[in-house]
Amino acid sequence: MKRGYLFVLLTALVSGVSIFLNKFGVKGIDPYIFTWSKNILVALFLFSALMMIKEIKTFKDLKPKQWGQLVLIGLLGGSIPFLLFFKGLSMAPSATAALLHKSMFIFVAIAAVLFLKEKLNKGFLVAAALLFVGNFLLLGKTGFTFGLPEFLILAAVLFWSAETALSKHVLNDLPSMVVAFGRMFFGVLFILLFLFMTGSITKIATLTLPQVGWILFTAVLLLAYVSSWYAGLKLVPASKAVCVLLLGSAITSILSFIYAGSVTISGLTGVALVLSGVLTIIGYSYLVSKFRILFPTRE
Repeated sequence: MKRGYLFVLLTALVSGVSIFLNKFGVKGIDPYIFTWSKNILVALFLFSALMMIKEIKTFKDLKPKQWGQLVLIGLLGGSIPFLLFFKGLSMAPSATAALLHKSMFIFVAIAAVLFLKEKLNKGFLVAAALLFVGNFLLLGKTGFTFGLPEFLILAAVLFWSAETALSKHVLNDLPSMVVAFGRMFFGVLFILLFLFMTGSITKIATLTLPQVGWILFTAVLLLAYVSSWYAGLKLVPASKAVCVLLLGSAITSILSFIYAGSVTISGLTGVALVLSGVLTIIGYSYLVSKFRILFPTRE
């Protein structure tokens, strides 16, 4: 469990930095081409990693149902939401995008209770309150308005929430790297189909060298994100994992404050509450695990 939280904390760090930097990387690039280019690189990286650790043989033993689950994960998590999110990100402030993205914990928690039979303890409820208030304060700092960009990002969040619940279920039987590869590989195929249908595929030829550099750089960040996220999600309950992931919103907001040269008491308070919420999730889980070791017969 401890190792799982370390993986998710790493994911949150990568997420916070990545969302801030992606705002600059997506400028001047068709967001769909940007998304597909990054994702296909990550899929290739993951395939190479699976070959190196000899995990590729797992695919030979997959049942038709498991193949179907990987395809669905690619559709719900690796294609539609990416297209929606980066289109919205090209139109909205990075901090706003990060905050909307981190609202995913609400939807994942609902799905985890309904479909994964996870129980939300007191520690989770306290942490959720801290995270909600913290993000509300951070949200006020971004000058938030809800228009088309925010709608696209929120729609992406709903897709990712559904995919998180499904992935958690699939991770019970499959290695995290296999699930991560399934998400990116099948997601790339769906996005490629979209590019051909819309005629956007020809825009790849218009990419400049600096844009290719941004794609390579952000692909490395995405690789770190999906690798650490699925490794952590395999070991940590989905509802708790997405709460820890909220640390990313605080990181993005801090970077945005620094870049804008403006820090307020409200913003700092929001960051502090988000950090407190994440620490509550991890700390409460640690105490409960120790309590169960000392008193194994108690709930």
